[in-house]
Amino acid sequence: MTRKLLVIAILVLVGLLAWLLFWTPTAVDLDPEGPRHGTLDLASPPQGGDFVLDSVDGPVALADLRGKVVLIYFGYTWCPDICPTNLVLIAGALKALTPEELERVRVLFVSVDPERDSVERLAEYSGYFHPEIIGLTGTPEQIAEVAKLYGAAYRRTDLVDSAMGYVVDHSAYSHLVDTQGQLVRNLDHATPSAEIVAAIRTLSGTTRPSTENQSEP
Repeated sequence: MTRKLLVIAILVLVGLLAWLLFWTPTAVDLDPEGPRHGTLDLASPPQGGDFVLDSVDGPVALADLRGKVVLIYFGYTWCPDICPTNLVLIAGALKALTPEELERVRVLFVSVDPERDSVERLAEYSGYFHPEIIGLTGTPEQIAEVAKLYGAAYRRTDLVDSAMGYVVDHSAYSHLVDTQGQLVRNLDHATPSAEIVAAIRTLSGTTRPSTENQSEP
């Protein structure tokens, strides 16, 4: 029995190491002269605005989320490093909220890779981080329109001799929309969970955030 457990443990360890090799930047950036995966600056100043995209449970309209603080993040499920970093921090912020506070918040994870990200895959991926993160997708034209509203930049980079096929470099800001549907703040890549919590609580309450506290791209 001990020998069987040892063999199982070794197989699990090998599988874990293979998973880490596949998902970490090292697996993408083996060739220093080859294509690299990274963050982009915003394509234009974010203006915000309503949109409708698809989730696994049907269409989601930003206009229907009035009364809630909405955090919008653009990324994709095959992202090896940038998206997991931000989604872990966003999930940490959600876990720090009280149940009453959480009810007044929605997080929308908008895919910039509609070719590979189905609504089912997005639901599974976003749910891994937190059940209240909603994965959204649409046609390439719809994604482009929504990205333009929030200044999000993204571009496809093909990979040579990689099972991934390609990566999508993208901007990594989290866009905060207040309870009236207005874009009021853009949080930088890897903003700490505590800062996200503070921003959400400010928008959920009666105090309007001042421009001095806003993070400009």
